[in-house]
Order: sequence, then structure tokens, then C-alpha cells
Amino acid sequence: MKTEILAICSHPDILQTIVRLINNNPQWNGTGALSEEEATSLLSKQSFDVVLLGAGMDPSSENCLMAVSPGVRFIQHYGGGSGLLTAEIYEALRPLPNPPRGGGLQNMCKS
Repeated sequence: MKTEILAICSHPDILQTIVRLINNNPQWNGTGALSEEEATSLLSKQSFDVVLLGAGMDPSSENCLMAVSPGVRFIQHYGGGSGLLTAEIYEALRPLPNPPRGGGLQNMCKS
């Protein structure tokens, strides 16, 4: 079973590169979203193990996306090459002692 990774980035060319790099790993399946709205829609329809926030995302978006997907690991990625991206994803996949929860964040987000 592949690890499902949602990459969110407002720059189409960068997003395409990120998804391609994710999909170069046979154990991962990358899906791209260009906006918070598109990501919210994808998160409501599909399970993801990791959400990668790329360049151009509003910092408040992370809280709103966490509210609709409690338990999903969120990581920031602003570039630096495929080696850094791979390391960030592997770090996010490490077991946590207590899974993150999005409780209480719903009131801060757009409906």
C-alpha cells in the first residue's frame, strides 16, 4: 500500500515538479492542489498520510486544513531539491507518540 501525499502549492510549475518528485518513489503516491479550496475538497474525498505545504500558501491555511483532516501530518516545503523533499517526507512519516489533533480549529476557518 502506497503512502498518500497531498502537495499544495499556488505555483503550477513548482507543484508539478513536487508531485513528479514524490511519484518517483514507488512507495508514494502524490496528488497536487493549487489552492486551499482544492485541497479541502480532496481531503474530504480521499485519505492522505501527509500534506505538504509549498510556496505561496497562506500560513492560516495550515490550521484550516488541519481542522478538516485531524491526524494527518503536515509539513512545510519551500524548495531545496529532491533530497530535502525526501527527507522532509520521511521525517513526517516517523511515528509520533501522540497523533496531532485538529480539534478547536474549525471555528477559525472558512465554511
